Formats: sequence, C-alpha cells, structure tokens
Amino acid sequence: MTENNSEILPYKLAGLLYAPAINISVAQKIINKTYPYLKSVAFCLEDSIMDNALSDAENSLVQMLEFIKENNTGDLPFIFVRIRNPRHLEYVHNLLGDNEDIVTGYILPKFDLSNGMKYKELIVNFNKNRKNKLYIMPILESYMVAYKATRLNVLLEVRDLLNRIKEYVLNIRVGGNDFSNIYGLRRSANQSIYDIGVIRDILVDIINVFASEYIVSAPVWEYFGDNPEDQWAKGLKNELILDRLNGFIGKTAIHPSQLPIIYESMKVNKSDYDDAVEILNWRQNNLGVKKSSDGSRMNEVKCHSKWARHIKIMGDIYGVK
Repeated sequence: MTENNSEILPYKLAGLLYAPAINISVAQKIINKTYPYLKSVAFCLEDSIMDNALSDAENSLVQMLEFIKENNTGDLPFIFVRIRNPRHLEYVHNLLGDNEDIVTGYILPKFDLSNGMKYKELIVNFNKNRKNKLYIMPILESYMVAYKATRLNVLLEVRDLLNRIKEYVLNIRVGGNDFSNIYGLRRSANQSIYDIGVIRDILVDIINVFASEYIVSAPVWEYFGDNPEDQWAKGLKNELILDRLNGFIGKTAIHPSQLPIIYESMKVNKSDYDDAVEILNWRQNNLGVKKSSDGSRMNEVKCHSKWARHIKIMGDIYGVK
C-alpha cells in the first residue's frame, strides 16, 4: 500500500500487527484478506526470532514478500520489516532486492545515540533514486532512554537527529515491554502500562519531546484471546483510552484478535468531529471562542486547532461513532 500524503500516512497504520518473519503462513493470509482490520504488518526479525533461527527467518521473509508481490491484487496493508541493528538493516536491504518495492519501511529497535547516526546514513542512502519513499519507524526502548538522569538530554538529541531526516520518519514507537523488562516489571490484564509509575514517566517524557512534531504510537498490549468480552479485551480497551488521552495515536498489536478493538478505538465521537470541522473552518472575524455543536463545552480556535486536525484526520480515515 502506498500513500503520497505524508501528513495523513502516519495516522493510517491503526494496529501494527507484529508477525515473526519465520511464520510464512502470514503471506497467504494477507493475500486472502483474512484479517479485515489489518492495515499494517511488521515482519519481525528481532525479538521474536531466536538467534539460531535468524537465517531461516530471513529466507522466509524473502519468500513471503515474493509471494505477496506476485499475488497482489491491490489494497495491501502497509508492510514493514523489523531488523536488529544498522549492520542487519544494510544486510536485509540488500537481501530483499526488488522485493523491497512493496515494503513501506523498516522498524529500527532500540534507537538511541549509539546507533542513530548510522541508521540515518543508511536510510538517506536507500532513498536515493527511489520512486516511493522508504520510511523508518524508530523504537525508543533502550536503557539509555529509560535512565532518568540522562533521559531528557538523550531524547532531545535523538529528536534533533531525526529532524534531519524528518521526511523519512513515519512515526515514533515506544517499547513498553522493553522498558518494563529493564526494571523486571510486568502489568496484568486488569492493569495498564500507566499504572507502572517508572514506565509512565518515561512515556510521558517521550510524548513531551516528540508529540508536537511526530505521531507517537502506543506500546503493545500483550494479552489476547478469542472472547472480546474477557478481561484481556477490557484491559486493552481501557489502555487505549489512556493512550489517546496521553497523546498516543495507533498501537502495536501482537495478535489478530486485538486488531478490531484497536481499529474501533481510532474512531472519533461525532461531537468531537463536528467541533473539529467547525474549528478548522473558523469563520468568526472577531471571536476566537464559540459554544460547541452540542452545547456542552467551549471551543477555542487558538487552543484547539491542533487537536481538531488530529480528530478530523482520524474521523475521515476510521469513521465517526
């Protein structure tokens, strides 16, 4: 799937489904459109693959991309490849060859000051003489980012580095489980990532530094199941509300059962959409404030214009509820 509007594209990923690249059956499911809410998929060569199986996973990835490319009838999800490090990125780029044409971009794990410059050089080089942009989605999840004493300076330097290649940065992703692992923590299905104070503080700082310029996607919810009435789904719905409230847009998914819940959460309330449209089409010459369409709150064009842009885009993509 391709998209020319770089402003709209980051909103269109919905739930980014992680799939181990060694799971070759995923390619057939993509062609068959088995999962109607699948808007983006990441073939993972990193944490989901043991070191001794990496070569098999890389070969499977090539086979899957070849199959998808040969059987593509249109309307593919956005396809990403999660690599391990800069050297691996370069290797996979060369390995994929022409099959990279259907890849939207690469996911860069543990992105920080130790590897950011090399990633930058590679993605600039990859995009030379390309018809469609090859994007990156850096994941902030390393100890360098988590450690409070240096976190702010690291985040600011990472942002400055990414700003140099902003046209290729699709969004910023965060590794909630990786951050939790640093401290030996894990939330249950009836808790949220925001209940873990040390992780919440990291996420808030990332939003503080990046959300004014980039779309930041929320961390994975690790629980899933067949029954959308069970606790795993209730917990996911609760965390999605908190994600949106705190400034995250979109979420990483690790199971197809999560996709419809994440997609539904991307829809916007009708009152929000109506207000957003009015704010973006403000026609008051003298007044900067006006009662909302349903009469329940006050809209201020100077204060709510960025919020309105988010709401309008998401409503146009996912619908109004």
